[in-house]
Amino acid sequence: MTDTRSPEKILQLGTAFWASKTMLSAVELGVFSILAKGPQNLDELTRATKLHTRSARDFFDTLVSLHMLERDGGQYRNTPEADLFLDRAKPSYVGGILEMMNARLYGFWGELTTALKTGLPQNETKSDPDMFEKLYNDPNKLKLFLKAMTGISTGTAIAIAHKFPWAKHRTFADVGGAQGAASVQIAMANKHLTGMNFDLAVVGPIYNEFVQSMGLSDRLSFRPGNFFNEQLPTADVLIMGHILHDWDLEQKKLLLKKAYDALPKGGALIVYEALIDDDRRTNTFGLLMSLNMLIETKGGYDYTGADCMGWMKEAGFSDMRMEHLVGPDSMVVGIK
Repeated sequence: MTDTRSPEKILQLGTAFWASKTMLSAVELGVFSILAKGPQNLDELTRATKLHTRSARDFFDTLVSLHMLERDGGQYRNTPEADLFLDRAKPSYVGGILEMMNARLYGFWGELTTALKTGLPQNETKSDPDMFEKLYNDPNKLKLFLKAMTGISTGTAIAIAHKFPWAKHRTFADVGGAQGAASVQIAMANKHLTGMNFDLAVVGPIYNEFVQSMGLSDRLSFRPGNFFNEQLPTADVLIMGHILHDWDLEQKKLLLKKAYDALPKGGALIVYEALIDDDRRTNTFGLLMSLNMLIETKGGYDYTGADCMGWMKEAGFSDMRMEHLVGPDSMVVGIK
C-alpha cells in the first residue's frame, strides 16, 4: 500500500506568516494606493515604492501569486478587491487595521508561547502599564487606532445595516462605537433613523469629523461617557460591536445587564463579534481573535453564540437569535 499522507498543509501553515508579512509590507509601502492611480511597470513601481532592485521583482510577483496584484504585459495593477479596500484615498479603505497589525501585533504574536504559559498580555503594557491611557491622550495615535477599528468593522456594519429589521425602530446608540463605522453605515442605509455614539470624550472630535465627512451630522450625534461608570443611553436599539471580547466574564455580564436596564420594553440589543462556532471547530478567525485578546488584554476572550445568549438570558433578555453577517462575524440579537 502507498502512504498518501503529505506534509504540504503543515508546511503551508507553518510558513503562512511569510505571505501575511508580504501583504502587510505592501500596505505599509502604499503599493495599492500607488497603483490605484494607474498601472505601472516594474521600474516605475520600484521607484515609486523606493525599493531595492534586488527585492522588487520578487516582492511584486509574490503579490501577484497571492492574488493581491495582477500583471499583464509587464504592467502591474491592483486586483478589484485591493483597489476598493486597500487604496488609502477611498472611504472603503480597510487597511487601518492592517497597518496596526503590521506595526504592533505582528511582533507581539512572536510572544504567543509566553502568553499561553503565563496568561498575561504581551503587548506594550508589559513595559508601560499606562499604554492605552497614553494612546487615548495622543490625538494622532488615537485617530489611527480608531481608523483601524473602522477597517475591521465596516463590512460587518454594512451587513447589519441591511439584515437587521430597522423599519421597526427609530433610534439607536452604538456603545463604544469608536470612529463610527456602524453608525454611518446604518444611517446611510436607513434614512428614518437617528443615532448616537456613546464613547469616551476624546473620541468625540474624531467621530464628529468622520460623520460630517459622510454628510450625516443632522442624524448622528456623540454622547461622551464611560460605559462601566455611567448608565448607557436609552434608544430603541443598542449596539455592542467588538466590545465584549475585550473584557472578562464578570465585566461582560455587567455590560449586558446595563444594556438591558437602558432599553425600553421591546427594545433590542445587537452584539456582534467574530463569534466562535458553538462546536469550537470551524471559525478559525474567531478562535485566533481570542488568542489575540490573550496577547492584548488582561482578561478578554472571544466566545460562542450560545455563550452570549446564555449571558443575555441571565441579564433578562428574551427572544434571542444568532445570525451570520459577513466573513467570520455574526450577531446575537436579544429583545427586552
